Amino acid sequence: MKTALETVPHTRRHKPSAQGAGPLPVELLEKVEAGGRLDLEEAVRLYGSNDLLLLGQMANTVKERKSGNKVYYIVNRHINYTNVCKNRCRFCAFSKEENQAGGYTMSVEEVLEKAEGVVEQGATEVHVVGGLHPHLGLDYYLKMLSRLHEKFPSVHLQAFTAVEVAHIAQRAGLSVRDTLKELAQAGLDSLPGGGAEVFSPRIRKELCPDKLSGEDWLTVMRQAHGLGLRSNATMLYGHLETPIERIRHLLALRDLQDETGGFMSFIPLAFHSDNTFLQGLPRTTADLDLRTLAISRLLLDNFPHIKAFWVMLGVKLAQVSLSFGVDDIDGTVIQEKITHSAGADTPEELSVGEIVRLIEEAGREPVERDTLYRRVVRPRGRLGSDWRIED
Repeated sequence: MKTALETVPHTRRHKPSAQGAGPLPVELLEKVEAGGRLDLEEAVRLYGSNDLLLLGQMANTVKERKSGNKVYYIVNRHINYTNVCKNRCRFCAFSKEENQAGGYTMSVEEVLEKAEGVVEQGATEVHVVGGLHPHLGLDYYLKMLSRLHEKFPSVHLQAFTAVEVAHIAQRAGLSVRDTLKELAQAGLDSLPGGGAEVFSPRIRKELCPDKLSGEDWLTVMRQAHGLGLRSNATMLYGHLETPIERIRHLLALRDLQDETGGFMSFIPLAFHSDNTFLQGLPRTTADLDLRTLAISRLLLDNFPHIKAFWVMLGVKLAQVSLSFGVDDIDGTVIQEKITHSAGADTPEELSVGEIVRLIEEAGREPVERDTLYRRVVRPRGRLGSDWRIED
């Protein structure tokens, strides 16, 4: 039986491009300097470039045009309410079948206990995602949101990926739009960007055949944006996808952003294969990570922010990425489980002091933000409930 690595074409194993390496054309540099929009063919040439530092410089030009020298971070808390999931995607190490050893589902009271202390810790956001539990009903999600909102009214609730929303709607027998309305009335403030993976039908057929399609993921986000709910967007890269499949994913996001303007940030997610069906695939290289972040910044000209998720990239590379088009280093996180189930060796949380030091050592200005990228001001810089949003 072949290993996962043996099934990957030789030309695909984390090489920048199947079309070979070469210098960046002068006309591309000039186009970026002039604020022009890049197309698929030009993005392919970026992936094929052998000048990573120049690529980073181009992305940094766009970053500084949008956010100057600022790098944003947030004080937040992650809660993964269940790892029971009916899909069992081949790239996921987090999910379990119902009644499988290691599977869990929190009661609403347990979710509240996990969130206990967020106000005292100074968190402005609680980030809630989980698996597609086959038996949880809409009432569970509504109760979770309403209880969290009631207990922590000043904390932004970013919860449920587009995949979860579609699952909740299907279980409830409601449209996605009506489901989003119910969730928003219960306290949902915005959607995270997870579940996008790579939109390529080829990849989804091979790795997550039961998952929401790429087109349907975009439809859920379109519905959310139409209701005034903002969201993020992601792409899982470094597994079986090709550079062109990554580029087409980015262009689909750019098209939807042109239509709705509802995305706040884009987060490329580096694949970790430990404990998955793809175990044996190598970790993404620093070149691929930085190249993907930079190209994301260059292609997604209508996205305000590009985020380096330090949990997946590693703290040191996330710091370097601040010179490759990134203007957001995420946040304190606290108890991230999904990536760590797949072998991540990063911490499960960072302190505000550690985040600020990383940003300042990179020569950037740290700015604490809330979920909607408004500046958070704290008296005397102390964490706690005494904070305000600066207009």
